[in-house]
Amino acid sequence: MTRLEEIENRKAEIREEVEATEEIEKVEELNQEVEALNEEVKQIEEQKEVEEQAGELEEKSFKAQEVIKEERKIMTNEEFRNSKEYVEAYAEYIKTGSDKELRSLFTTNATEVTGSVEVPEIVEDIVRTAWEREDLMGLVRSLSVKGNLKVQFEVSSTGAQIHLEGAEEGVTEEELVLGIVELTPVSIKKWIGLSDEVIDMRGEAFLRYIYDELTYRIAKKCADMLVAAIAQLPQSASASSPSANKITEAPAVGTIANAIANLSDEASNNVIVMNKLTYANFKAVAYANGFSVDPFEGLRVVFNNSLPAYDTASNGAVYAIVGDFGYGAMANYPSGDGIEIKYDDTTLMTDDIVRILGRRYVGVGVVADKAFTLIAKPTE
Repeated sequence: MTRLEEIENRKAEIREEVEATEEIEKVEELNQEVEALNEEVKQIEEQKEVEEQAGELEEKSFKAQEVIKEERKIMTNEEFRNSKEYVEAYAEYIKTGSDKELRSLFTTNATEVTGSVEVPEIVEDIVRTAWEREDLMGLVRSLSVKGNLKVQFEVSSTGAQIHLEGAEEGVTEEELVLGIVELTPVSIKKWIGLSDEVIDMRGEAFLRYIYDELTYRIAKKCADMLVAAIAQLPQSASASSPSANKITEAPAVGTIANAIANLSDEASNNVIVMNKLTYANFKAVAYANGFSVDPFEGLRVVFNNSLPAYDTASNGAVYAIVGDFGYGAMANYPSGDGIEIKYDDTTLMTDDIVRILGRRYVGVGVVADKAFTLIAKPTE
């Protein structure tokens, strides 16, 4: 029996006692007891109300905690892979080669776990920025097509024709000859040795150092491959290769203007590619003319030291290239935008050096005819 039930029973007994007695003092005594019982009932009810409110607050708090936990569990992969916790774990994965912690984090925090290690968005940004830092590759059109990419280009064409209204003769049929360039991906690799100081770097700082260095070096190699391919273009197009016009001139006032004149009409966003030492030869032309002329014709100069410097180049060697890389060249990345990472902590273990390999599959090539003019060194 609860205390409230006991009080109700006692109050019922008191009512019977009041009815049975005629003594005023007894009645007053019983009335006082009833008042005390009523006060006790009031206190019990107030305490009960306080306990109920506390219980409601506790339940709300519990539900709020559950909601927070549930929200964390239903984070999307994109949200979680950009969290500080995951970035830190990804950096450790690069250092150790073990993805155990990463997969554990995804299992408990994300909506789904894929078959591969998720790359933090910050890494993708670092890779993209490093790739764009290589000026030449930042100009080239890019695709992500699996396998070899075949691109058609125009070898020759009679172009559009004029037809007078009412004329008896029909429009002359266009004679169009197309070629096909095949961009075959190759694996470009770059090793980097990490000292203890680099290994001690954490999270984002470590990832920026590793990915920026590896990506830039791979992009630089890719640019060198493209420059070499352009420098070897034939002067007549074929079914499998576009052509490039070639002029043989020393750095002079009209050299770049002549190169521009040899480009197709479609090559409109042109740049000049040369060795930094060759740049000095062209600047000497400007100095000799009191800066009254611009030997670069207002074009942007992009440096690539895989081209020989003019002074040391052999006769007939291509020392500069003028053309439109956005129109005339293309890069295909069949494995997507990122670079693959491999970890090696055994080869140079005795020297306390950890080596990390960056790799990217890239296919580059020229995909338009007369998009480039080659400038070669004349016979002295």
